[in-house]
Amino acid sequence: MTDPETTHGPAGHAKIDTSVPHSARIWNYWLGGKDNYPVDEQAGDAYTAVFPGIVTIARSSRAFLRRNITYLITEAGIRQFLDVGTGLPTADNTHEVAQRLAPEARIVYVDNDPMVLSHARALLYSSREGATAYVDADVMDPDRILAAAARTLDFTRPTALILSNILGHVGDYKDARSIVTRLMDALPSGSYLSINDGSRGIDPVFEQAQDAYNESGAVPYNLRTVDEITAYFDGLELIEPGVVSVPLWRPEAGTAAPDVIGEHGGLARKP
Repeated sequence: MTDPETTHGPAGHAKIDTSVPHSARIWNYWLGGKDNYPVDEQAGDAYTAVFPGIVTIARSSRAFLRRNITYLITEAGIRQFLDVGTGLPTADNTHEVAQRLAPEARIVYVDNDPMVLSHARALLYSSREGATAYVDADVMDPDRILAAAARTLDFTRPTALILSNILGHVGDYKDARSIVTRLMDALPSGSYLSINDGSRGIDPVFEQAQDAYNESGAVPYNLRTVDEITAYFDGLELIEPGVVSVPLWRPEAGTAAPDVIGEHGGLARKP
């Protein structure tokens, strides 16, 4: 196993603030992880008291990502991944799924939380044949992301861009669309875009819980309509079944009939 490369970001990212709940740590808590603080557990518990289904959404999102990566490796032949907004390492991280199937796969993770950085250093080990790197950067700075990722990834070769539950943190929808466009413009034909985000218009209780969370002092997360999530893929070739509630995206054989939840996503190829 080889150590991950770490690309450091601005000095302002150096301190972990344990007084304010953080989405990556709350998400980790909902996934059953231990890398969080009491303030994160309190925020997570307050959320689940209103909407217990958030735990299902968190775990369904992770399973969707795993199925996406499996498709990309086994059916699309992708060997490079740019995972922006990775969050804290937990089970079935992008490089773990990819390198189990293709040890030569190369993965760059991007996040700007110092706690994520410290865990990336400790836990994100690559296979000997491949590579795993971490970039300390903000999703709002796609040019920095691309420049740093190019030290590990060859952007003349098809690459999968993963934006899992990160675009909701971009307050302005036009800015979110612009970020997707800028990142995909840098990737060659045959690359893929994987997006999943919380969706509005599906479950009013979910929306109530999210609105309360956004007013709690934590970094807001904006639910988007299914049409808005679908529009991120404009100009790309959606892989069947298109943009759907994440449990409905190519469910694994033998699993129970999936439910529709307030989390939608899809996978598309750049022509």
